[in-house]
Amino acid sequence: MRHWSRSTAGPCGLGHHGSVRRTDGNWTSGLGSTPRSILGLFAAGTAAALAVATVGGYFALRSVALDEAKRDTRTKVLEAGKLVEARLTDTILTGDADAVAAVDEAVLTGVLSSSVVRVKLWSRDGRVLYSDDPRQIGGAFTLDADQLALLRDGGAEVEVTALDRPENTLDRQGDELIEAYTRIRTPSGAPILFELYERFESVTAGARRLLGALAPPILAAVGLVLLVQVPLVGSLSRRLQRGYEEREALLAGSVAASSRERRRIASYLHDGPVQDMAGVAFGLSPLAEAAAAAGDARTEETLRGSIRQLRQNVRDLRTLLVDLHPPNLAAQGLEAALADLVSPLEAQGVGVTVAVDGADRLDAEQRALVFRTAQEAIRNVIAYAEPSAVRVELTRKATAVRLRIADDGRGFGPETRPARATEGHMGLSLLEEIARQSGARLDVRSGIGAGTTVELEVPCP
Repeated sequence: MRHWSRSTAGPCGLGHHGSVRRTDGNWTSGLGSTPRSILGLFAAGTAAALAVATVGGYFALRSVALDEAKRDTRTKVLEAGKLVEARLTDTILTGDADAVAAVDEAVLTGVLSSSVVRVKLWSRDGRVLYSDDPRQIGGAFTLDADQLALLRDGGAEVEVTALDRPENTLDRQGDELIEAYTRIRTPSGAPILFELYERFESVTAGARRLLGALAPPILAAVGLVLLVQVPLVGSLSRRLQRGYEEREALLAGSVAASSRERRRIASYLHDGPVQDMAGVAFGLSPLAEAAAAAGDARTEETLRGSIRQLRQNVRDLRTLLVDLHPPNLAAQGLEAALADLVSPLEAQGVGVTVAVDGADRLDAEQRALVFRTAQEAIRNVIAYAEPSAVRVELTRKATAVRLRIADDGRGFGPETRPARATEGHMGLSLLEEIARQSGARLDVRSGIGAGTTVELEVPCP
């Protein structure tokens, strides 16, 4: 039994679906991949690469400059330590004013500079024996393990400090500093920790100088690469566009050739075998009636069986004609065409429901696409699904008209379509390609034992 539903509604908005379409003569994909967009993506990628190279180069050069500054500061603290050590006396350990003054003179004349901002001397027990800031002299703090190891073993240590330790309260100037230590000795051999702080901004200044020196040749090299690559990218994008245009033309030609051949075969069947068998069936009817009148039941049954078989063959061939060549949808209408498609299912006793809404909003090409999709879906249902119910719906959406064919048959798994494609069954795959070219979208969903749903969304004209 067939159930029909039909309704009308107001205008439908424009919509664009699918992954391949034409826009102002340019090939595009669902990602908007025109030659211009490809060049834009290339330019954006190049700009991002330049930004990464610039920022990364700055931090890389900053790291190099920091390592270099640490080496320079290590040399500087060793040399400054020897200079101060030459002016040390043992009385510095007791805070003697003359000993402090002698160290202060050496620091002011030979150590402090625009980059060195603080100098301190520490005793083993953590007392500040000297500082170029007199307020810090006499302060007592705990030396850490590294400082104690340096007093014991000698050498020099350099690190970047945030001046967050208690002994740095009077050293904080809002910036990071490079902190350096070395061991010096009094004339009697008592170890003293010599400490100086150097401005960290000298490191960043060095990195900027290195970047400024290296940036021009790097940018020139990148510019040269761009001069070579941009024409290549443009050429490749144009070749890509031509390739897709040729592929579309080949597909369109293949579809047109297939349609012509289908039309030729359909015309031959309609004008030849179909008419002949219908005529034979018509001619046998009087013979059957004559046999009935003569009481020859056996002959009558044979003739009427032949008539039934001929008429069934005529119906089957007419169904085949619909499969081979779509009807004139403009004259016959999409609803009537869908009715012809589902009639074989009704003859098999399958419950068929057809609901049509929005057919009047489709142009000729879109109606043909809807019919071809329904034709292929119904053909597959008849051949493979073994359903008890099939529903065909044409519904209006906000920006499209949707065709939905759903059955409750056997369904199939994800491996079935590729396997059938290798056997030459490519009806749905070809329809997907045609749908994409038309700006439509075709989805096929199925599962073993869960039936199959075919959905086609066509943008409104």
